[in-house]
Amino acid sequence: MTTAEPTAVSMRGIWKRFGPVVANRGVDFDLRRGEIHALLGENGAGKSTLMRILYGLYRADAGTIAVDGRIVTIRSPRDAIAHGIGMVTQHFALVPPLSVTENVILGHARGVRLDLNAAQRDVAAAAERFGLHVDPLAPVKDLSVGQRQRVEILKALYRQARVLILDEPTAVLVPQEVEQLFATLRRLQQEGLSVVFISHKLHEVMRITDRVTVMRAGEVVGTAATQDVGPADLARMMVGRSTFGVVKPPPAARPRLALELEAVAANDNKGLPALKGLSLEVYAGEIVGVAGVAGNGQTELAQVLEGTRPCTAGSIRVYGRDVTNAGPEHIMKAGVGRIPEDRHESVVGEMTVAHNMALEHLDEFTRYGLLDRRRLRRHAEQLIASYQIKARPDDRIRTLSGGNMQKVILARVLERNPRVLVVSQPTRGLDVAATEYVRSKLVEQRQKGAAILLISEDLDEILELSDRIAVIYEGEIIRVMPAEEATPETLGLLMAGMRV
Repeated sequence: MTTAEPTAVSMRGIWKRFGPVVANRGVDFDLRRGEIHALLGENGAGKSTLMRILYGLYRADAGTIAVDGRIVTIRSPRDAIAHGIGMVTQHFALVPPLSVTENVILGHARGVRLDLNAAQRDVAAAAERFGLHVDPLAPVKDLSVGQRQRVEILKALYRQARVLILDEPTAVLVPQEVEQLFATLRRLQQEGLSVVFISHKLHEVMRITDRVTVMRAGEVVGTAATQDVGPADLARMMVGRSTFGVVKPPPAARPRLALELEAVAANDNKGLPALKGLSLEVYAGEIVGVAGVAGNGQTELAQVLEGTRPCTAGSIRVYGRDVTNAGPEHIMKAGVGRIPEDRHESVVGEMTVAHNMALEHLDEFTRYGLLDRRRLRRHAEQLIASYQIKARPDDRIRTLSGGNMQKVILARVLERNPRVLVVSQPTRGLDVAATEYVRSKLVEQRQKGAAILLISEDLDEILELSDRIAVIYEGEIIRVMPAEEATPETLGLLMAGMRV
């Protein structure tokens, strides 16, 4: 990419305040035509605010935006789409009761009458073209979080965007699908598509992008050609230090069987088999990672272990105690802690941090039927300090960043010293520092002797943290292997259903 390349988007002097908080401080950002440009920074660095301004979700307090060299006013996403800008946000703008096809064409269909069959064929063709495998007829409400992200990517590309903002687009793809997506982006790049690529996977940034812009505290720290920097340089720019990665000591010598699933079966929301005779063992002091493409039974597996979805066959035992079809309360009493897939669904947004920290055991903070607010606050202050949470006890939890919200959930679960921990997508959407913190806490629990079942669509996370890796495909565990024997290529083939 040369400096002579024409500019697709130019943002100049962008300021944005939210009350006393300055989210963007005079930010300049250029996206060249036909380039893939990484935007990096911790949560709260201002990168999402900047892109939301470009997409019309926020209005800048000051500054200008030019598209293809012409100053434009973007008041809404409709304006952005009209200027050829598409965005996939972390919180999806989908209508759950409608099908994938209806969501993709919503607001885009022309004319009074809609030929739904033709639209389904168009969407299926687009999904095939872009390598985003999703059933055009499926209701969005029945899709996993990862599948919904794919629908959002497809929706943006279907509108023939010339500028595409992608936020963590590879989080739900196996390595082979990542290669397909990268090949598609490169092909579209040659046709002039410009991409803002937001990712916390530094090795992906190094592979796919032409330039990198790093933000910190609302300002641009620097922009560089990707070939001129390394992962350590980018990490240092983001958080002021260059060493990342969780140090995982050898497994503790505790061979006791902690969690045992034997021939477990369960149905999905449509009443169809989601788990089909799934068997798996997790021992004390180890992390077993469950790898798989979204929609292969991971969500149902976590829910069965949480007690929120019934088993139709099989058994679940915790240290020999049968907890099959026991409710969430009984499973917690058996020593099982739960970190759910969607952090927003496991908190009550309008309630305070203090209330959310005690949500699963509020009865311990009541006397004679009244809530002991002073004790509740002291409890929250202790956990806030212990888990380095940037919040106050009385803050509404919906105002916290994703990383701090996840720390609240971690604190709530880990203070109970669970003997078994079921963790689902623990770092999805978190920045580098928050990801490192969460992963270090999981390793810490493992060293204390907890048995951890880690369900994640992030293959790097699975490989980094796991002692053993189980691959799930169409509701079955098709292979379990020691982590040191696993490679991304082998796991990718297994996750695609090929028994190797």
